[in-house]
Amino acid sequence: MSATTFIPRHATGGRALPAGGRVQRLLRGPQTDPRWARPALFGLLALTAVLYLWDLTRNGWANDFYAAAVQAGTKSWKAFFFGSFDSSSFITVDKTPASLWVMEISGRIFGFSQWSMLAPQALEGVGSVLLLYAAVKRWFGPPAGLVAGLVLALTPVAALMFRFNNPDALLVLLMTAAAYTLVRALENGRSKWLVLTGVLLGFAFLAKMLQAFLVVPGLAAAYLWAGPPRLVRRIWQTALMGAGIIVGAGWWIVAAELTPAADRPYFGGSTDNNILQLALGYNGLGRLTGNETGSIAGNGQGAGQGPGGGQGSAFGGSTGLLRLFHSEFGGQVSWLLPTALISLAAMVWVSRRAVRTDRTRAAALLWGGWVLVTGLVFSYMNGIIHPYYMVALAPGIGALVGIGATALWQARPGRAARVVAASGILASALWAYVLLDRTPTWLPWLRWVVLVAGVAAAGLVLTGPWLGSVVRSRRGRLALAVVPLGLALVAGLAGPAAYALDTAASAHSGAIPTAGPSGGFGSGPGGGGGPGGQGGFPGAGQFGRGTAGGNAPGGAPGGTAGTGGTQPGGTVGTGGFPGRGAGGTGSAAGTGGAGGGLGGNTTVSSALVKLLEQDASAYTWVAATEGSEGAAPLELATGDAVMAIGGFNGTDPWPTLAVFKELVAKHEIHYYVGQGSQSFGGGRGSSAIEAWVAAHFTKQTIGGQTVYDLTIPTS
Repeated sequence: MSATTFIPRHATGGRALPAGGRVQRLLRGPQTDPRWARPALFGLLALTAVLYLWDLTRNGWANDFYAAAVQAGTKSWKAFFFGSFDSSSFITVDKTPASLWVMEISGRIFGFSQWSMLAPQALEGVGSVLLLYAAVKRWFGPPAGLVAGLVLALTPVAALMFRFNNPDALLVLLMTAAAYTLVRALENGRSKWLVLTGVLLGFAFLAKMLQAFLVVPGLAAAYLWAGPPRLVRRIWQTALMGAGIIVGAGWWIVAAELTPAADRPYFGGSTDNNILQLALGYNGLGRLTGNETGSIAGNGQGAGQGPGGGQGSAFGGSTGLLRLFHSEFGGQVSWLLPTALISLAAMVWVSRRAVRTDRTRAAALLWGGWVLVTGLVFSYMNGIIHPYYMVALAPGIGALVGIGATALWQARPGRAARVVAASGILASALWAYVLLDRTPTWLPWLRWVVLVAGVAAAGLVLTGPWLGSVVRSRRGRLALAVVPLGLALVAGLAGPAAYALDTAASAHSGAIPTAGPSGGFGSGPGGGGGPGGQGGFPGAGQFGRGTAGGNAPGGAPGGTAGTGGTQPGGTVGTGGFPGRGAGGTGSAAGTGGAGGGLGGNTTVSSALVKLLEQDASAYTWVAATEGSEGAAPLELATGDAVMAIGGFNGTDPWPTLAVFKELVAKHEIHYYVGQGSQSFGGGRGSSAIEAWVAAHFTKQTIGGQTVYDLTIPTS
């Protein structure tokens, strides 16, 4: 065979390239792209990788609830498949297991550590940026793709979640991949791309259940309206996408449900050991209605009445159209949301008379549907909602900003387009000023730089034609093109970039991490327990960083914060519980260190670790304790299975007292760790177990915690 190999003629102008030409094509990209496009993409991906991977282990075990499950999955394939919290597969985490699989595979290859657990999350972030670039670039060119990818990479909550071990990283990657495959389907109308879109969304369901389906309306609407085939074919092709969703999610659900209960772990978070009940209840419709039986604030008990009159979650403030702009969520994701909405409106307007298959309208349906549906659901859901959920909005916002910004910039626009462009720039600058002003002592000069840059850029865009007629020199005209662009980038990206850098430079742990500087959220309109609000769990204000305990103004003293320390594998951040004040205003923000709130990494005394490790191999569980948040530190410290009574919240009806007694009688559990463990209140079953243990076994205090040896009864 000749040493010359051939690649598609449309990419080479019909010339045969040597084998090394493939590398050259990879570096330069398609001939239709400008020479700078591929190096700029590599630069963007390198920037993203550095931001997400740099000093990654500063977050320790991050959310130790998921870290313990990852550890379990590296020790047992059964725990791997079901997403068990412990390697003996007593109970699962309260999510489907796909996000754990990625981290567990990494742990099996490289050994379980903080780095091997978190690095895949960071790489999923890099992959999301690449896929978003590819999806936007196909129709609107490399500049639009680069802007979209840069917006996603620098979104503060993205810099948080792609350095963390919650399921959201894989969720965003799979949803972005689904958007890319739908773009391909819109180009050629082939069914295979729609089926692949559905499979990706189904797998996203296995990462975070029903949240994956919030993008389905936008994707389906885009193809039903703008797909190339005739309407009847488009309808059944969309049905094929639905079939792909069923296949992508259903294979695991069927396998899990058909496994006899005696041969698998209990499905944590469910009330009847049914994964569909978990998906549709606590982790599904319950998040919308607030009726979340089995959650921390089950049956809507945690909802509070906010100043806007809307019933909302104690974790997310009052509901309403402006919820995403309030202090709980604003600094996480909303920096360029006004600009994205302006861009969406402009896309809809300019494509109003276009042909049915017009790509600008199709993009408006796809990305606009993504942002509007997800944003409205987040704005009005009455159940538990956390700030880090906002990362699901970042790809849609990035796409709309990238498309709108470059389209207006490249089209040599008329007066109306210049007004729209100036409005988008000014809106981003003004909103960034407001967000930065919420942390007035943090980089106080930055908000003024952003505001001045935005006003100047908007002014130059509006006066561009007049200035062009005045300036005659080539250098002056080049400055008129470049300077407004640079100022617009400062106005739109300086604020979120600063927040993202601060997020990456700070340690974060616990179940409720937040992006941005300390004090950046938790006080202001709509906050949980804010003005006119009722405190509810977890209390007045919202969650801060570092020690989240303390006195919440107008309420009772906050809960006890965990004390930092060292776990095997690296430094562990601080955790603890937020303040539990009732009513009044205030923030539960602490100072310095890790952000997180519930379930942050805690220190396990060396004496307790030594005790639990004695004869560990002789027991199925070295210890039992109430709730996964109490069990996780023990499991990470010992490397052995710890039974989490009642699951994540301590409220799951498993095990029953009878089952627990039977396991104790069979000597399958060595110790019960009582007082001092973290739990969220416990259910009737866990309370009965605790009372039975206290009545029949002798307690001892080890490392500040009460411990019972279940192999030595008192009588």
